[in-house]
Amino acid sequence: MKYIDLTHKIENNMPVYPGTASLEMIPANTIKKDGFREKVITFCSHTGTHMDAPSHMLELGKNLDDYNCSKFIGKALLLDIEDEKHLRNYENQLKTVDFVIFKTGWSNYWGEGKYFENYPCISIETTKYLVEFNLKGIGFDAISIDPIDSKFENHYIVFENDMVIIENLTNLDQINEDIFELIVMPLNIKEADGSPIRAIGKIE
Repeated sequence: MKYIDLTHKIENNMPVYPGTASLEMIPANTIKKDGFREKVITFCSHTGTHMDAPSHMLELGKNLDDYNCSKFIGKALLLDIEDEKHLRNYENQLKTVDFVIFKTGWSNYWGEGKYFENYPCISIETTKYLVEFNLKGIGFDAISIDPIDSKFENHYIVFENDMVIIENLTNLDQINEDIFELIVMPLNIKEADGSPIRAIGKIE
């Protein structure tokens, strides 16, 4: 059994979605001064490797804390970016998994300006096809499921079907199985429209 950390490290100067406030992490107490070490961390709810709840964009959408924690654990199908036509080749697998995770390789550009430029996204037709299945969520190793200059059509389709979105995954190249166990636990924040997560892939 092997566990793969699929999470970007939370640290100062980490990339955030354009227009979002940057994370700030500063010492609050030190061992020399106070006898213990503690930090103050200020960040938006969609910072780093994180999960979007339907309430992120839907007025009456569910928050992450409305779900049982079982919503965040399950079997995941790992795929390259596919159009709707090719995705139909995976219909049998899609019927048996809880998540679809798209490996684009874009996490290699984490920390670079290119990370926000022309990153791969699935089509609206692909998203509409995926929500036909009993999935808990869809994930990506890129900044968003939609292009930055879009109207977030894919977000709305997913949220209207009571699914979550996972963004900014990393290390997907270390997953050597098509189907693996995925653990994506958000912080238990009241009325959470989103949250950083610790994403773990479990493989044989």
